[in-house]
Amino acid sequence: MVLLVAPGTLGQRKSAAQLSREAWDALNAGRTQEAAAAFDEALKRAPNQPTLLLGAGVAAHLQGREDEARRFLIDALTIDPALTPASLLLGAVLYQTGDIDAAIDTYQQALAHAPDHPQLTKQLEAWRKEAALHSGFGRKLGDHFTVLFEGPAEAQLAERAVSVLENAYTQIGTVLYTYPTDVITVVLYTREQFRDITESPDWAGGAFDGRIRVPVRGALQNQAEFERVLRHEFTHALIRSIAPRGVPFWLDEGLAVHFEGSSLARRQQQVRDADTLLPLRRLERSFADLTAKEATLAYAESAVAVEALFDDAGAPAIVGLLADIGRGLAFAEAFERNILVPYADFQKKLQD
Repeated sequence: MVLLVAPGTLGQRKSAAQLSREAWDALNAGRTQEAAAAFDEALKRAPNQPTLLLGAGVAAHLQGREDEARRFLIDALTIDPALTPASLLLGAVLYQTGDIDAAIDTYQQALAHAPDHPQLTKQLEAWRKEAALHSGFGRKLGDHFTVLFEGPAEAQLAERAVSVLENAYTQIGTVLYTYPTDVITVVLYTREQFRDITESPDWAGGAFDGRIRVPVRGALQNQAEFERVLRHEFTHALIRSIAPRGVPFWLDEGLAVHFEGSSLARRQQQVRDADTLLPLRRLERSFADLTAKEATLAYAESAVAVEALFDDAGAPAIVGLLADIGRGLAFAEAFERNILVPYADFQKKLQD
């Protein structure tokens, strides 16, 4: 006799707790797509569980789905206002998407439940200082950019910045088949303000942390350098829109150098002249702790590596690589899938 069994009844239906464990395990292992799916299933069984909403928010944030992340985290805090990890992430998401006032308000509310939390207090102090500084800035609006500047002397630079960035939006976006949908905030600082707000190394000419930040001292006398930095930092913003996490620094910075318009021949010569090269593995992480001389070489090596990717595989493969990283694939796996050679072989080729 043949028994007909309804689909889904052969095995025991997983509980919300089981799905939660699987989701957090996947999240900790970097499998963000799997984690997001598991959190979604768990929330169908326990829709008002704040830790599940937190997990779903983390997964959405790691995938660059910031609107969804924000909704999940707000729902979690509505149910449990004392869930500090949700407050920490929600504040960071709000800040990165340009709503510094809401980020400050989120952390102020969180302090009511965790008054001595060091991360909350330190970050809140920094955001208040930044908000106070920006409150006196003027604004220049473009279709895809809002440029903040301190006074009349910078108004001309702000207007130029909008023009340069709108051109970059079209030119670079066309090559990488990507156009950021959110309006990007750009802040023009004095050198001292830039160092104070970003805490960047002395050799840094700009920064991107959800906003493009540029020191403008001497920019009127050297507009080519000003434009180079703007294009460089916009490239970081564009890459972030494809892959919010997991892009090695050499790939991120190499693409920014590629599109900034500086001389590739000069970068190649810097690599040839170096006594010792920095291994590509070292260039996967932040350059912030490098000396000025080491940083110059790191950027040059990154530019040469990315140029090799363009020569060997082309722009579509690079976009595919970034998209796979954004979907949570391990870099080595995403690299071989799109560039069609193992990452280890690529490193050896560069070294040779």
